[in-house]
Amino acid sequence: MEEISPLLITRHHESIDLPSPNLRPRHRELIPTPCGPIKPWSELTLLVKVYYCFTITSLLGVLVLTVVNIYNQSQKKSSLEEDLTVSLIQLVGILFCLYYVTRGILQENRQELIVFVLSVLLVMVRSVVNFTVLPTEERKNLLLVRFVCILCLGFVHMFCATLLIQRPNMMAFRVGGALESLQEQYFLLSLCFSMVTFDLQAQLCLCILIITSDISYAHSIILGFGICLACLTAAIGAIAVLKELKPLVWIFGLLNLPELAYFIYLLYTVINQWGQGPSYTQEAAAITGSCISVMIKGILFWALFRLYRSFGQGLRERMFASAQQ
Repeated sequence: MEEISPLLITRHHESIDLPSPNLRPRHRELIPTPCGPIKPWSELTLLVKVYYCFTITSLLGVLVLTVVNIYNQSQKKSSLEEDLTVSLIQLVGILFCLYYVTRGILQENRQELIVFVLSVLLVMVRSVVNFTVLPTEERKNLLLVRFVCILCLGFVHMFCATLLIQRPNMMAFRVGGALESLQEQYFLLSLCFSMVTFDLQAQLCLCILIITSDISYAHSIILGFGICLACLTAAIGAIAVLKELKPLVWIFGLLNLPELAYFIYLLYTVINQWGQGPSYTQEAAAITGSCISVMIKGILFWALFRLYRSFGQGLRERMFASAQQ
């Protein structure tokens, strides 16, 4: 017994010093990307692979139909302006859906999948409203095909994405390990990154909606510049979140102030001109889009404030450890 007890003591000390294999983060088995680590394709189950390929194919099909429909509408002077506006917004929504579902599946990102479901739902609502307000003679051929495809595929995507959201998510553990503080930081980082892209989508759609409405040429120029500014602001926000750069966080926050001020001014202008046009559709959509954008910014800055206080505590090093070694 005297010869065995030192071995037991040594093993006991080793078990204390070295964490259990189940508690070690497996970030080195992930693939590093500029947007954070992703799972290898081989780790996805067969059903998830089939759903992902089906989603990408179906979204690309609807994207082609939307592009062709926009081209046909631009060639017809009799085409309704509201239909063209909704088609452009749907085009932006489909492009972002491709991004959301890719990042949501490969990063096990519940926030991206939730945003994907919301984006698909918004695309479906816009399609229903657009198809409903069009005269009977306008509802034919390509537009009808696009309407049926969006509704049928939309319900399938929402159902399947909801099932994926309910699955256990291990990415936060794989990146942060057993430390709950790092897991919470990773959750906040994912939430901030998702809200940055969702905010960009909302701003682009709102800019398209206002530009295509009856506004002055000066406002169109300003909004055209605003689209470039929105893309730049989103890029700064994404880099600030991933690289944990506090100065960029302040720059990102300051760049959002003129956007909010200008949208408030445009809302005031839209409300003053309410009812002067042939319909209320674009005015109501502008107000709704602005309210949604403000809600997104509120969630974004709430999560960003909490994440800002945890910068420098080791999450970035764990996320990009495989890239540095």
